[in-house]
Amino acid sequence: MTHTMKVIGIGDDGQQSLLPLYRSWIEESELLVGGERHLSFFPEYRGEKRVLKGGLTAMVEELRSETRNTVILASGDPLFYGIGGLLAKKLNVEIYPHLSSIQLAFAKMGEAWQDAALFSVHGRSIKGLAQRIDGKEKVALLTDAQNSPAAIAAYLLSFGMTEYDGFVAENLGSEEERTGWYSLEQMADGVFSDLNVVILKKRRESPVWPFGIPDEEFSQRKPDKGLITKKEVRILSLAQLQLHAKSVVWDIGTCTGSVAIEAARIAREGEVYGVEKNADDLENCRQNMAKFRTDLTVVHARAPQGLDQFPDPDAVFIGGSGGELRELLNICCTRLRKGGRIVVNAATIETLYEATQAFAAEGFETSVTLAQLSRSKPILSLTRFEALNPIYIITAWAKPAEEEEGGVSK
Repeated sequence: MTHTMKVIGIGDDGQQSLLPLYRSWIEESELLVGGERHLSFFPEYRGEKRVLKGGLTAMVEELRSETRNTVILASGDPLFYGIGGLLAKKLNVEIYPHLSSIQLAFAKMGEAWQDAALFSVHGRSIKGLAQRIDGKEKVALLTDAQNSPAAIAAYLLSFGMTEYDGFVAENLGSEEERTGWYSLEQMADGVFSDLNVVILKKRRESPVWPFGIPDEEFSQRKPDKGLITKKEVRILSLAQLQLHAKSVVWDIGTCTGSVAIEAARIAREGEVYGVEKNADDLENCRQNMAKFRTDLTVVHARAPQGLDQFPDPDAVFIGGSGGELRELLNICCTRLRKGGRIVVNAATIETLYEATQAFAAEGFETSVTLAQLSRSKPILSLTRFEALNPIYIITAWAKPAEEEEGGVSK
């Protein structure tokens, strides 16, 4: 292991942001590592400067064998979406944080930030942000040139999140510092410095969609309305999937997207993928995604086509197939992550038989629930019950390794 290196957080005002002790450490070091902007703050530095850019892996490997007195510069708090976490795992380092850009931005707002939800779209996809922030009172976002304040505002507007106003803090600590409040419409039309953070604050009420969204709230194909997993069956099926906050979910035959949308509202930190063969249904799904603020990945294809584009799932829901059930289940069973579950909704005993036989051939255990449900319906001054179509809910999971090998679990 190399000697201890120092990782020092620095602000946009350069050397002025550092304690005298930190400046002394930098002056006494023999190797100074950092981004081009950080290194430019030290024009008189006498040792070697090494620019930190691109992939960090190669740089970390170089530093492993470094014996010189080394200081690494990082923006703000290196342990807040910065390089500090990686360096601390790979090298022998001491970390000395500066104020993070989020702290500075909230200070400019004059508001507490312990209750804020913190996210980064810096060097990351904005995909899925809608369901992660929906309903939160205060959200802080680290941005980049692609996911700029204008791009973020346009994204939120596409999901109707007009209850938020945005505070944009640019070039914090530098002479070009600028801060201000904007409506999302103003943000979408604005031009901002690449160095900024965005804070969203809810000024108006958000729509609330509890678990078990009513069927009639979903856009559906007309005139043959009703191609949707009914609320009661949807709730039972989602319960069988045993989703968690970071689940990766496949919805095969997503249709209006009702299951995928409710799954995304549970697995807000995860990812949800849908595949649908009917273009009209897929368009309804997209409308429902916008309404219910869920940013899914949906593909127009006839499963199992399209599944190769998706990451391996923790949970798979199959609401319908086009006659390729055996091949489809083989793919799902093969790619299902450890501890995952597959749920199939079957309307016929033939599909029930085919699915249970296929799961048995794959070495999966199954349980089946027959959902025979009725809803109350007024008739004149009286009330009667109207039956929904009976549905077999087939749940499957991989057998423990001991059982597959013929052993006994202890």
